[in-house]
Amino acid sequence: MSDSAKAEVEEQEMAVESKPATSNREIQEAEKDLNAAQEKLNLQALPIRAYLDQTVVPLLLDGMSALVKERPPNPVEWLAAYLLKHNPQNPSKD
Repeated sequence: MSDSAKAEVEEQEMAVESKPATSNREIQEAEKDLNAAQEKLNLQALPIRAYLDQTVVPLLLDGMSALVKERPPNPVEWLAAYLLKHNPQNPSKD
């Protein structure tokens, strides 16, 4: 785990602990932020193959399956557009 990643988690933990939450919504948002930071640390600690298997490979395989069915004249651009459209980390679908 990198020093900057540790510092980020510690900073978020201190922010949650030092500032009294006034509502359940604030508590839920703080927990969500903390979980996101911990997930980021977990991903950074993974070996390369495990990182790719958990983050990129499933979407890439889906995109490549759709690509061979579609067989567009510009496959690289088509796949890039597919990956952007179906990115699970970007919930805003166009």
